[in-house]
Amino acid sequence: MTITSLLTPMNITLIILATTAIFFMRGKVRSDLVAVCALLALVLFNILTPTEALAGFSNSVVIMMVGLFVVGAAIFRTGLAKMISSRILRLAGNNENILFILVMFVTAAIGAFVSNTGTVAVMMPIVVSMAAASNISPRRYLMPLAFASSMGMFTLISTPPNLVIQESIINAGFKELSFFSFAPIGFVCLAVGVLVLFFLSKLLTKNESFEVDKKKNKGKSLAELAEEYSLRQQSYRLDVTGDSPILDKTLIESQIATTYHVSIVKIIRYDKKGLSKRYIEEVAGPNSVIKLNDILYCQGEEENIKKFAAENNMTITEDRAKEGFTDFQESGIAEAFIMPNSTLINRTIEETQFRDEYNVNVLGIQHNREYQMTNIKARKLHSGDALLLQGKWQDLASISYRQKDLVLVGQPLKEASKVTLDQKAPIAAGIMLLMILAMVFNIVAPVIAVMVAAVLMVVTGCLRNMEEAYNNINWESVVLIAAMMPMATAFEKTGAANLISDNLVARLGDIGPYALLAGIYFCTSMLTMVISNTATAVLFAPIAMQSALGMHVSPYPFMFAVTVAASMCFASPFSTPPNALVMSAGRYTFMDYIKVGLPLQIVMGVVMIFVLPLIFPF
Repeated sequence: MTITSLLTPMNITLIILATTAIFFMRGKVRSDLVAVCALLALVLFNILTPTEALAGFSNSVVIMMVGLFVVGAAIFRTGLAKMISSRILRLAGNNENILFILVMFVTAAIGAFVSNTGTVAVMMPIVVSMAAASNISPRRYLMPLAFASSMGMFTLISTPPNLVIQESIINAGFKELSFFSFAPIGFVCLAVGVLVLFFLSKLLTKNESFEVDKKKNKGKSLAELAEEYSLRQQSYRLDVTGDSPILDKTLIESQIATTYHVSIVKIIRYDKKGLSKRYIEEVAGPNSVIKLNDILYCQGEEENIKKFAAENNMTITEDRAKEGFTDFQESGIAEAFIMPNSTLINRTIEETQFRDEYNVNVLGIQHNREYQMTNIKARKLHSGDALLLQGKWQDLASISYRQKDLVLVGQPLKEASKVTLDQKAPIAAGIMLLMILAMVFNIVAPVIAVMVAAVLMVVTGCLRNMEEAYNNINWESVVLIAAMMPMATAFEKTGAANLISDNLVARLGDIGPYALLAGIYFCTSMLTMVISNTATAVLFAPIAMQSALGMHVSPYPFMFAVTVAASMCFASPFSTPPNALVMSAGRYTFMDYIKVGLPLQIVMGVVMIFVLPLIFPF
């Protein structure tokens, strides 16, 4: 037997698959790169055509994943995730174990009516918010979250494999399954999953350096800066409620700073015309115009603020902590240090025309650990002084390019990405609800529902712009799934799938229905570790049907074995989209899935082999 005769398309496919699995398990090369290399190998060996190889990138599941990343980002950005998580946290009482159980049950419940991919995309930002609020590593929750989304197979639409076996049952002439036929199986799967993962998930945080990583973050947070410079104590909100001498005048015309020694640094103006914003936020400058019903955020001595408000028919809002300088939306704050060779040294802020030069306001100065927040325009600057700056996020970030004069502490654009657009939360909730209803009632194709929701999140301002939407897409997970999907096509084309099914029936068919059921279950389960669960269900559904008919027994337990085994694959990050979705966010390796997912997968299989015939007798 020559080497050429051994290198058949089937053997080459199996070799590529085995090599890919080894690289995945070693984890030294990025998983998406490994998947793309495997895809290219299948093309170079003429096993797949370029069209077949690239089909995964146009697959509706992959496109839906992209849209769901955008939807999930908007849920996080609008603070909706934080609102939901705070309610769940109240139920859990910051108890890590109760929180774990709640996450599992809530995810499974949502997954019963929405695709598991959509469920994870919606729940992932919520879980990350909860973990951060409780000061707990999200690693313990994200992988169980992905697994729980598959366990919630209470309905016909919960996972794609359910629809696959329904089609096979109808085509074979048997009675179709009802919407809730899967509910008994779903309850058993969820019970087993919660019990096993309650203990196994703790392995994910063993020797985990979550707290250390948090401390390594450079720069001060917005809250820390506000606290350090006592912004809340030295800032005031004034409402322009009536006629005033300064109405419709620019700040430079009003001479507020000269007359009252008060600095206006931010103006909020409600927008009655636009649909995408509730208000316009403007960083105050010399040419800013004050209008009726504007909200002014000011700095100055309390006596000067009161005089300014009284003489110009304005109302002072007493609750400074509710909103103001610490309510960052379009603008924010940052800290910068003056360099030793800076041209700003020995010059005052007024002399340097700081606002015109940098397009930001100076709120305070720190010199030798002493803070000055009022009357700072005449203060001379020295090397090493720290300036508290306020302005639009982009303008703050641009200061990093002026390192000759100033060195910026932290990364303003990253801080901006953490700011929630709370006023958009109801809009995001409405869009998410419409998306779920469209998917539940099959008003449009699920992928269209998701893409419409993603576009609406950007158009309505739940995300700042398209750049933010693109930046929140986890391209590693998208490429990983898209590149691995054509592996199922290669299996079918080369006869590898038929080889598995023929051997399965020949070896186990004569032993009995339980043995064949176990064989079908675990073969489906193993194959799902290397190709997508939907593709595996498509391959094994006809095998299970023919096996049952050949033994003259009911096909239902065998068909359910296929869908459960295909859906309950936990030992691989690319077997199901939810597994891939959480891989990057949880910083998991391939071996993490083996360590936690494989034992769960085996236990689930053993339980199902005995439970399925009880619910659906042979």
